[in-house]
Amino acid sequence: MRIGHGFDAHRFASGRPLIIGGVSIPHEQGLEAHSDGDVLIHALCDALLGAAALGDIGAHFPDSSESYAGVDSRILLRSVIDLLAENGWRVGNVDTTIIAQAPKFAPYILKMRELLARDMKSDISAVSVKATTTEKMGYIGREEGISAHVVALIVRVST
Repeated sequence: MRIGHGFDAHRFASGRPLIIGGVSIPHEQGLEAHSDGDVLIHALCDALLGAAALGDIGAHFPDSSESYAGVDSRILLRSVIDLLAENGWRVGNVDTTIIAQAPKFAPYILKMRELLARDMKSDISAVSVKATTTEKMGYIGREEGISAHVVALIVRVST
């Protein structure tokens, strides 16, 4: 078994959809990014890659590459899962936390868990998604952006 940690943060930007955990969430702003800006999936990819000692999301999907401009982050996650499998790993479980003052995420958490579980070829019981605020402190509290932390456990596939 191995464990990895991932973190990502993006600032809000007008004229973009807000996509977190693969779910489009109604909000007046989305997140500024080269891809779709899904901070939760980006942190998840980093946690999984880190656990397997396979680098980070930027090494595999550089923001300098036009081929990843506006890409659906679920595609990136599925690629990471394939890479883990090629290296003899599968997801044990993941514990994720979205940190945002707004919007509220409770109505969307189950759908996020379902999509992430499907993309990781895992059971939904192995996928935790939580959300919290910073009680109006810092850049998140001022509603300038959103961040996410993820801890992932991977296990060696038996051969």
